Amino acid sequence: MKKQVCSRIFVIFCLFVIIISSAESQTCKPSGKIRGKKPPPNQCNQEHESDCCVEGNLYTTYKCSPPVTGRTKATLTINSFAAGSDGGGPSECDNKYHPDNEPVVALSTGWFNNESRCSKYINIYGNGRSTKAKVVDECDSTMGCDKEHDYQPPCPNNIVDASEAVWKALGISDPDSVGELDIYWSNV
Repeated sequence: MKKQVCSRIFVIFCLFVIIISSAESQTCKPSGKIRGKKPPPNQCNQEHESDCCVEGNLYTTYKCSPPVTGRTKATLTINSFAAGSDGGGPSECDNKYHPDNEPVVALSTGWFNNESRCSKYINIYGNGRSTKAKVVDECDSTMGCDKEHDYQPPCPNNIVDASEAVWKALGISDPDSVGELDIYWSNV
């Protein structure tokens, strides 16, 4: 009887180690670092309190994002996809600008997945509410601190960068006063 109990405990221990190892293998590890450059005068758009790169600072880059599940944890940030705003150029998916009252998002590089989520909708859950938004752009986690990226650092690997319309649908009328919001998202 003692041998059966010991062997069962051993089996349970082995399963536990396998589950932990499996979870660790699904984590997203940094892919590198880039060194910040000082933006030319008036070249870093700080609308919505966006950060500008700091000369000499090292910024972590990612080619991946955490695994997508039925409830993927993320950080919601504010972005304008309108012409001349902090979003920079036109959206990557459709080469168009989008007004602030349109519920659109940019996803971190890994989740954007080489444009495979372009023009698809995601559900966003936060602040006790939910809404749907269209993926129109990438929040680049691999590059930054250059003209193309508005002299802003690379995105972290867990960002859903959303228009004002998304924030308002989640019941937040002044996203700048919040800055970031812990959310969950899923594919529609």
